[in-house]
Amino acid sequence: MNQPSNAKASKGSIGVVGAAAIGVGGMMGAGLYTLVGLASASAGAWLPLAFFIGGLVAAFSVYSYSKLGMKYPSRGGAAQFLIQGFGNGLIAGGMNIFQYFGWIVAIALYAAGFSEYAKVIFHLHDSPWVGKLIGVGIIAASVMINIFGSKLVARTQTIIIAVELVILLAFIVIGLVHVSPSSFSDAVAKESGASLLGVLSAAGLLYVTYEGFGVVTNAAGSMSNPKKQLPKAMYLALGVVMLVYIASSVVVIGSIGAHGAEAAEGHALADAGRQVLGAIGFTAIGVAALVATASAVNSTMFGDQNLGINISDANEIPKAFEKPTKFGGNLGIFATAIFAAIFVVIFPLSAVGQLASLAFLLVYATVNLGHLRLVEETGANRWILMVSVALNLLLFLLLFSQTIIHKEVLTWVALIVLLVASFTAEWFRRKHTGQDNSWIVRS
Repeated sequence: MNQPSNAKASKGSIGVVGAAAIGVGGMMGAGLYTLVGLASASAGAWLPLAFFIGGLVAAFSVYSYSKLGMKYPSRGGAAQFLIQGFGNGLIAGGMNIFQYFGWIVAIALYAAGFSEYAKVIFHLHDSPWVGKLIGVGIIAASVMINIFGSKLVARTQTIIIAVELVILLAFIVIGLVHVSPSSFSDAVAKESGASLLGVLSAAGLLYVTYEGFGVVTNAAGSMSNPKKQLPKAMYLALGVVMLVYIASSVVVIGSIGAHGAEAAEGHALADAGRQVLGAIGFTAIGVAALVATASAVNSTMFGDQNLGINISDANEIPKAFEKPTKFGGNLGIFATAIFAAIFVVIFPLSAVGQLASLAFLLVYATVNLGHLRLVEETGANRWILMVSVALNLLLFLLLFSQTIIHKEVLTWVALIVLLVASFTAEWFRRKHTGQDNSWIVRS
């Protein structure tokens, strides 16, 4: 999740293209590099279709977010939308704590992805513990950057996104020339064993690669006509990202095949780069992946500690979260980093990838469900919102069932534990403070 600058822009200073660029920066990055191989295990040669379905489901949430963003302009994002939809009750409070942990899992995913690429680029010993040490190391480095150099990172974020886009576009253009239609169709014919269920499960896994679209709503206050410009910007951003993802996956399948991508797991894109451009392609994609994943760890940590401060202000987690430390920063960033490091150490890349997507599918389904209670205020189409809730829950249930069928116990148990812990903590907090413990609080 790439955070926009905190600087305030004057009204009318951001147009559709500028806001869409913010959205592209928020979505595109680490997820593409880390999850292609894992998704290939389920979708096979139909990986591009899985990316398309994931983007289509995200499009319904984009509709919901654009309506909510126009009515309730706020940097609070999903946290604020949950409160608007359900009132300041147990559902909003519990889901906001759960969302905080969801972003922590996303940090762990990006850190694990960084370690995968670092191992293959620098030819490090292929040991799980080497990867885990690298993952913990990049989290620790991000803590230091957030404390001492966050302004510098914010200034260089646009450059990072631009470099990443140039490398990806070069990979796509050269790759599509290299991969003829016949070679792609041959790959589909050879590896056509994937089922519709497998493709949909892969779409659920890949959903996390689209989760950054909400940052566009932060630009609404700087638009001259947000009612018209905001939806256009959000859909334009999503469309660009979908095209890049689908084209990249076509190159991957056409160059190394689904089995090759599955074998490469966390560094499939770099292997495809080597097949297309030789050692230069492998190195270029690898460097882009390292930059993208490191940037994602840093910016997501920044965003998640801000979310933690917001829910700490609401007394949903201890006030100590906001307490400054003698090292700089506050306890929140250290708590976020420690939790993320625990996930990196305990969970493999596949587990944190599944867990992150499951968390966001559930959060967005809940936001859209709450939006149904606000249609008179936002003017949203009730049927579109109902379809959005249904699609998010469908992908959630399919992906969750796959973790049970394939005996990925760590993943589904962790999800249940995080959900139960989030709502239990919120229930005890409300009981202790004498707040309304109703699931929904009517305003």
